Amino acid sequence: MKKNVENRTVAVTDVEEVVVVRRLIWEERERASMLAKCFSLRLSGLTAKIDVNVDFTHKLCASLMLPALSSGSPFSLVIGSLCIKHPNLFGGSEKLDVSWDKGLYDSNVLVAYRRPGPEWLAQQSFVLQHSLSPEIGIHGIPVNNFSRSGSGGVNLSRLSVGMDLKEPASSKWSSTTSIKFEHVRPLNDDGRAISRDYDGFPLTCSGNPHDSMVVLKQESQFAKANDNSFFHFNLQIEQGIPVLSKWIIFNRFKFVASKGIKLGPAFLLTRLTGGSIVGDMAPYQAFSIGGLGSVRGYGEGAVGSGRSCLVANSELTLPLNKMLESAVFLDCGTDLHSGHLVPGNPALRQGKPGSGIGLGYGLRFKSQFGHFQVDYAINAFQQRTLYFGLSNLPS
Repeated sequence: MKKNVENRTVAVTDVEEVVVVRRLIWEERERASMLAKCFSLRLSGLTAKIDVNVDFTHKLCASLMLPALSSGSPFSLVIGSLCIKHPNLFGGSEKLDVSWDKGLYDSNVLVAYRRPGPEWLAQQSFVLQHSLSPEIGIHGIPVNNFSRSGSGGVNLSRLSVGMDLKEPASSKWSSTTSIKFEHVRPLNDDGRAISRDYDGFPLTCSGNPHDSMVVLKQESQFAKANDNSFFHFNLQIEQGIPVLSKWIIFNRFKFVASKGIKLGPAFLLTRLTGGSIVGDMAPYQAFSIGGLGSVRGYGEGAVGSGRSCLVANSELTLPLNKMLESAVFLDCGTDLHSGHLVPGNPALRQGKPGSGIGLGYGLRFKSQFGHFQVDYAINAFQQRTLYFGLSNLPS
C-alpha cells in the first residue's frame, strides 16, 4: 500500500546552528520521514485496512519551539499514528475511520462514521474527537527577536462530538454544515487542570477550569482553474449557541482567498487570510499571527494574537530546470489593533508587536522520490530563520 505523507519543515533561527524539522502549514498539510506498515484484518467477511505509521521527525520541532520541554534524546520526540478504516461496516457501505496520533507532548484521537446516501442528498458523518496539544500561538513566549516561541506552560484538552452534513457539490461550489458539542480544558505541563496562566489571568471564558459550547459551523468553498491560473476561496462561519446560560455565545468567521497566475515561465501565488470574532471569547479562540503558513521569519504567534487578523502572502517561483525551482516570498500580517480586546491581553504582556513582515528566498527540488524545500527568511528585527521541508514522500 502506498501513501503520501505530510509536510514537515525545519526552522532554525541562527543559520549556523543545526537545522531541526518544523511543520509547513500552507492550508494543505503533509508529512515527511514516515515509516509505514499496512495490515489487513477480516471483519464480518470484509477486509479492513489498518495503517501503522511511525514518524521520526514530527516532534523534532518541539526541541526548537518548546525549549523548556525538549529532552536530550531525539527518540523521545517520536510520534506514532494508527489508522483503521472499514469500508462496509454494516453491509450498507457505511464507512468507519479511526485514527490515533500520539507524541510526547500532544495526541489526537478521531472516530468518524459516514452513512451513504443518494448523490442529491447531503452526506452525513458522525465525528468524535479528542486532542491534547501545547497552546503556543496565544500563550507562547517570543524569544530571539520574535523568531521563536517558547512554551507558556498552557496546554489545551479538547473533546468534541457532532455531525457533519456535506452538501452535493456544484460545478465550482461546495459546502459543509456541522454542529458539535465542544468541551475545552486548559492543562499545565504536568497534566493538571488550570484556570489561570502564570500571571494570574483567566484561561477560559467562564473562569472555571473548563469551557463548554455548542457550535454551528458553515463552510463554503469555491474553486476555479485553467491552464494559466487558478482561484480558490474558503469561508468559515461559526456560531456559538447558548444551550445553557454559562455556555459561550460568539460569532466567528474566517476566510482564505488564494490566486495563482502563470507569468511566462514563472508562477505567482498570492493568498489573503482574515477573520474576526464577536461576542464571548476565551484567549485560546483568538487569531494567532506568525509562523509557517502565516508570517515566515517569526515564531508561532510571535507577531500577535487578536480578535481580528489579516495576513497576506505572496510567492514567485521560477524554474531553473525540470527538477529545481527558485522562489522569492513576502509575508505580512496584523492583528488590526485588536490584541487588547483578547481577555487578559496576552499579546501585550508578552511584548508582541501586533504586526510584522517577513521576506526571503528559497529553492524547491522535485523528484519522483519526493519534494524538498528550503526557505531563508528575515523578519522586521533582522533575525534570520532557515526552514527545510519534505513532502510527497512514498512509503
